Amino acid sequence: MESVILIRGGGDIASGVALRLFRSGYKVIMTELEKPLTVRRTVAFSEAIYSGSTTVEGVSARRIDPHEQITYAMLEKGIPILVDENLEILKTLKFNIPVLIDARMEKKPAELGLIHSVPLLIGIGPGFTVGYDCHVLIESSRGHFLGRIYRKGNALPDTGIPSGDPARILRAPGSGVIITYPKIGDILESGNLIACIDDHKVFAPFSGLLRGLIHSNVLVRKGMKIGDMDHRIDPVLCQIVSDKAMAIAGSVLEVIISDAHLLPSGSELP
Repeated sequence: MESVILIRGGGDIASGVALRLFRSGYKVIMTELEKPLTVRRTVAFSEAIYSGSTTVEGVSARRIDPHEQITYAMLEKGIPILVDENLEILKTLKFNIPVLIDARMEKKPAELGLIHSVPLLIGIGPGFTVGYDCHVLIESSRGHFLGRIYRKGNALPDTGIPSGDPARILRAPGSGVIITYPKIGDILESGNLIACIDDHKVFAPFSGLLRGLIHSNVLVRKGMKIGDMDHRIDPVLCQIVSDKAMAIAGSVLEVIISDAHLLPSGSELP
């Protein structure tokens, strides 16, 4: 039975991990929500859930039906991504899954029991505890420890404070269905209208690049991250996976290579 790596989540961090693993010769499958809430959509494979297919740095992903037959040839051409919030794929997939990577970046405790479902479960970011809900943990906080591999304990706690200028993070001023106006990559002036959420309006906090923006017509809650601006006026930044995502991806690759000997017979990865 062929082995594949399963990545939970399709946002920009998960996509950086998927990109590096796919380029390294591994076969990858991703799962997502029915309506992903990704902000940096132009560098996220989750966009395929909405559009059917997408490409990040030359690697393609295609949305598949949960019951669609996944072939090894399909895995060699790109990355299948399917809607599967509860990981039903672990029960039905005909491929062997020796590695599960939880890259949803939810910053809250993960579900119990999954650690017993796969030989190697890698958690990314705060919310995980090694030996409790993951086997290995990767630090996601920017700074000196970004990408550090933990084989015991926890990652650094979530401070709720973004790196750089806090104003760059756009948050929902209220709950409701969001309607967005500009597109990712646009250069905005301070005060430009970005989105409306019922009677609430979101304006550009400064002049700069709209680096990320959640999909229009999705339900958001007050305080949720809905966009990302950048003082750097360089639209290329919207097409390239971030240094943070690639640092984390490198650590995931190191874990998979270094821990391969721990996988049971029949779980070997290419």
